[in-house]
Amino acid sequence: MQTVHRRLNQLKTRTLTTFVATKSDPNNLDHPDVRIPPPLIYVGGFVIGLVLERFFPVLVFPKIPSRIAAVLCSALGVTMAVWSVGLFHRERTSFVPIKPTTTLVIYGPYHFTRNPMYLGLVCLYVGLALWFGIFWALILLPAVMALIQQYVIIREEQYLERKFGDQYLRYKAGVRRWI
Repeated sequence: MQTVHRRLNQLKTRTLTTFVATKSDPNNLDHPDVRIPPPLIYVGGFVIGLVLERFFPVLVFPKIPSRIAAVLCSALGVTMAVWSVGLFHRERTSFVPIKPTTTLVIYGPYHFTRNPMYLGLVCLYVGLALWFGIFWALILLPAVMALIQQYVIIREEQYLERKFGDQYLRYKAGVRRWI
């Protein structure tokens, strides 16, 4: 009976120590510790732009050219995002920034940008803003991209440097963050 109690206490202590170490030291995490899902940052910027456009309309886009540009931007964005996610599935690694990465994906769209999913979301964001004539969303896009870079991409890059070391540093040196 004492052995069972001793084992339970050891397990409790080890679990508590692991939890405290993980919470206090982000270097012990096996994921980037991104706290806000990146698509929500894009949606938040878009919704703020929509509200501003409703109360303070800025500009009316010419319908035909803006719709053509919207379709092209949206198609490019969806293509990049789907292609990128497909590569992650093929490599059996997670594209969700709160789960561990098991493989460094550096081919396909990752050959010319380190963040094709986020770049795809930028294209989709622009396409939707053009389609619906929400100029404020376009004005807010640099702020949205800055938030993505500061609170998502930098955390992901730090995690990938810890996890993959020189292999990631070489990749990072040869491929731009955005385009």
